[in-house]
Amino acid sequence: MGNSIKTALLLGALTGLLMLIGGLIGGRGGVFIAFLFAIILNFGSYWFSDKIVLRMYKAQEVSESSAPDLYNIVRNLALKAGLPMPRIFIIPQETPNAFATGRNEEHAVVAVTEGIMRILNKEELEGVISHELSHIKNRDMLIGSIAATLAGAIVMIAHMAQWAAIFGGGRSDDEDSGGIIGLIAMAILAPLAATIIQMAISRSREYLADAGGAKITKNPYGLASALEKLTKASQIVPMNANPSTAHLFIVNPLTGRSLMNLFSTHPPLEERIARLRSMKPY
Repeated sequence: MGNSIKTALLLGALTGLLMLIGGLIGGRGGVFIAFLFAIILNFGSYWFSDKIVLRMYKAQEVSESSAPDLYNIVRNLALKAGLPMPRIFIIPQETPNAFATGRNEEHAVVAVTEGIMRILNKEELEGVISHELSHIKNRDMLIGSIAATLAGAIVMIAHMAQWAAIFGGGRSDDEDSGGIIGLIAMAILAPLAATIIQMAISRSREYLADAGGAKITKNPYGLASALEKLTKASQIVPMNANPSTAHLFIVNPLTGRSLMNLFSTHPPLEERIARLRSMKPY
């Protein structure tokens, strides 16, 4: 199954789960209220994501004169990808990593750490930058925000279920007791299912960005080699990263914390590398 189709199906599953739990607990009114609150909460994150994450990691913007090699790589690849020139930032961290953010192509940002520029050669760095540009081209910030909004609404409705169970806890007849157990089960399982689906969407977008990046450079092996280096280096020099931003990076900065695959924002690096190695140069 193609990753684009998989993303659409997973978003549909999130929507269906939202309608199901909302209908069971709050009816249409409950769904609407939770969805509205989730939109409000995620709008700021989507609209101001570049400013928030860049400030969080103390990233500094660079120009052609201050970082000519990096600037030229980004400019040439953006031209090949048919994208406007993004702003370029360098993060003062030794852990090799990179990310892209921004609400659309005209407000895009590509950021790399100092560490990644030290350990990658030009071909590998081009692979990484092309992966990030593919995220921009695929509108992954928007898709991630939609998934977060749907998942957030499900969590809010689940909290409504918890309160409903608490306020109904004093009733003792069998029917109400069964209803309370159902509410509690829904309150626990629905957010869990929403999180698993949201993480699956994130992983599918990573595969798409890998493939898209390889298409931009016409060389999947550069990115594969870069991922191999980043895998080893990130274990030696762990990154001090905020978990809420983990999905942005090309390599999960939280890999050292034994995250289960179902709850990981990234596919296994071994699988990503194998897929890239199996591709033929364009």
